[in-house]
Amino acid sequence: MPDRSALELPVGQGERLPLVAYRREFRQRRAELRDRQSWKFERQQEFEELDDSWEVFCRGQWEDSLRLLGEEREAHLEAVQRDQERGTAFHRVRVVEEPLTPYMQWELHALRVQSEAGKKIRVVTPAALGALETIGPLPEVVVVGGQVLYQVVYTEAGFLDGAIRFTDAELTKRWESFIRELYEVGEDLLSYFERRVAHLSPPQPPQPKAV
Repeated sequence: MPDRSALELPVGQGERLPLVAYRREFRQRRAELRDRQSWKFERQQEFEELDDSWEVFCRGQWEDSLRLLGEEREAHLEAVQRDQERGTAFHRVRVVEEPLTPYMQWELHALRVQSEAGKKIRVVTPAALGALETIGPLPEVVVVGGQVLYQVVYTEAGFLDGAIRFTDAELTKRWESFIRELYEVGEDLLSYFERRVAHLSPPQPPQPKAV
């Protein structure tokens, strides 16, 4: 486990990408990638989504929200098939705090559908981070093919707002190694879901926030 200083992301070394530019570049890099793995570290427990299922949940329609998540299964299966053909597995490590926030309970249902489709997702608790968060939570980070690192940026309301791109090879390598290490000790998403989520009553819907 590295120390916190090894994972610092100096803002001056990165390039800020607005949302549209980040999405376009991320999709392009993933599409061009071959025989390289990618790694995502997800830390925050509260977000806002521009997603039909999320918006339905916010209106108090939990079962309809889950039905919409299930309808995304075919798209996830196709994405997994593309990754297998290209040798570009995408690994996600999801930090989960309990008791679950309403968002996290919804997201774990979404991740269950993705995991059932073959996506590589594991769960860790904050305890797995050791002393790394004594000065605050770690950022949300994606490493694409060992070539570039994105610190994902959100608005104060919790909406995705782009990213900061870092291309320093050593920094990218340290973060990839860190996420890989967490993935190796993490619990499979489906196992965690059955133990800690499947039996829960529907959560109280949050009030949707303005973008």
